[in-house]
Parts: sequence; C-alpha cells; structure tokens
Amino acid sequence: MLAVQSGTEMRLALRNGEQVLLTLLIPIVLLVGLSTLDVVPLPAPRIASVVPGVLALAVMSTAFTGQAIALGFDRRYGVVRRLAATALPRWLLVAGRLVAVLGTVALQVVVLGVLAVALGWRPVASGLGWALLLLLLGCAAFGSLGILLGGSLRAEITLAVANVVWFVLLLAGGIIVPLGMLPGPLAAVGAALPSGALAEGLRAALAGGHPPSAAQVAVLLAWTAVASALAVRTVKLR
Repeated sequence: MLAVQSGTEMRLALRNGEQVLLTLLIPIVLLVGLSTLDVVPLPAPRIASVVPGVLALAVMSTAFTGQAIALGFDRRYGVVRRLAATALPRWLLVAGRLVAVLGTVALQVVVLGVLAVALGWRPVASGLGWALLLLLLGCAAFGSLGILLGGSLRAEITLAVANVVWFVLLLAGGIIVPLGMLPGPLAAVGAALPSGALAEGLRAALAGGHPPSAAQVAVLLAWTAVASALAVRTVKLR
C-alpha cells in the first residue's frame, strides 16, 4: 500500500509542469549558469560552491515549496478528505507523501550530480556519506515545514507564501551565496535557517570531506521538531 501510494504521489508530481520547473529545470539552469558565468562572486573553483547550494535548493523546492503547494490544493479540492475516508490509514497518507519526496529528491540528486561531474565537479569521497545524512535531515526539516504550511492555510495563501519564502531563502538563505560572503547580521540569521544549515553543511562535506557541525545538525533537527509538533496540532483535511 505504501509503495502504491508513494508511487502515485511521485508520478503526479513529475507530471505537473510547474513542479518539474521548480524541482528540476530551475536547479539545472542555476547549476549551469552559476558554474560557467561570473554572475555572483564566488570562491574558486566556482562549481565547488555552486553544487552544494543547488542540492540544498533542490531539497527545499521539493520537500517544502512543492509539498506545501500540492497539499494546499489537494485540501482545497477535497482530495485529502476523500483519501482519508478510504481504507488507507492516515499515517500511510503522510508516509506516502514523504516517500514520494525522498524519491523525487533522489532523482534530482542523480540528475544534478551527473551534470555537475560533466561540468568538472569532483566531490571529496569521504564527504559523500555526510552529504547523504544532511540531505535526509534537510528533507525532514523542509518536509515538516511544507506539511505545516500546506495543511494549515488556504491554497491561495499557501501558494503565495511558499513562493515568497523560496525566493527569499534562495537569495539570502545561504543557498546561492555562502553565508561567509553575506553581511554579518544576515549571515547570523541564515545560519539559523534550515537552508543555511543545509547548504553550508553540504559545502563542508562535499568540498572538504568534513562532517556537519553540531550547530548545523541542531538547526535542522530543531526545525523538524517544531514544525512537526505544530503540524500535528494545526493540519486540517480541508
């Protein structure tokens, strides 16, 4: 039942043109553009800073923005309420969405990783395991936030808020520009956000083979715990 439900959720997401634009096309364009063009000042080699940020963007786009919007409109059209009335247990409905998110992120990582290697990216092998751990923690944090947003607000408000948050974190959340290159107060705020913790942790792991810092792991776990606790209290079926 879980395999069928998660497979259905993933196919629906990949058939949605807006979702494909958000989860694959924009990260690919940013990966190629930022790696080959001197649009944003980045330390050399540029691709070593670009790839971790783009991977963090892929997680945020799928687990947060795409998840929130899809859940918001599923609630609006009564899809969630109808599914809840079937033989599927509620935990399976949530688990199916989360597994679909993990499957989509895995596809993104493979596509972006292959393209990055073709562009000259050479990650440190000892950091790949730490990067995988960070990606899972990032999926948990952003997925919890996506469910909280999409399950609590009206679909139109969810659409607007999710896109604004995506854009703000893209520019000022440590994804495109490393936190070390941002002004002090903005860098401090970015370090406390899941986007900054994930992107900086991935840069340390993939460029230097270093494990994530305790602060980065704590930030991701804290956002996961708080968002999950709020989601349990506020998420609605309609």
